[in-house]
Amino acid sequence: MYKQMMIPVDLAHIERLEKALRSGADLAKLYGIPVCYIGVSANTPTAVAHNPKEFEEKLQQFSLAQAERYGLSQVSSTAYISHDPAVDLDRTLLKAAKDCGADLVVMASHVPGLAEHLFASNAGYFASYSDASVLVVR
Repeated sequence: MYKQMMIPVDLAHIERLEKALRSGADLAKLYGIPVCYIGVSANTPTAVAHNPKEFEEKLQQFSLAQAERYGLSQVSSTAYISHDPAVDLDRTLLKAAKDCGADLVVMASHVPGLAEHLFASNAGYFASYSDASVLVVR
């Protein structure tokens, strides 16, 4: 049914992604499809990593840990470095989905509030403009 899944992750907020990570893993096992974990970081030091290379290594370790935790046989990770992830995140995730050939994207969202009436959420924007099927998990 699906050929490639993408799961965007924010390594600074892993605790908020549990439902999306579990949902993605369950779907990956159900359909026997590979999962690519995508992370976006700045080129400057962050709370997660001091540099892009360290961020890439941490994302790879995270993807391997997810494979072990959920019994996934085909996982990969790709780190994208942005000058301003807050501004570029939507476009970067759309590019990542095309780059990895994702036809299914499972991503976490948050409970909408007043801000979403003024500005679109990242998941909402992605779902509106992506060619892939998108499962937004709250």
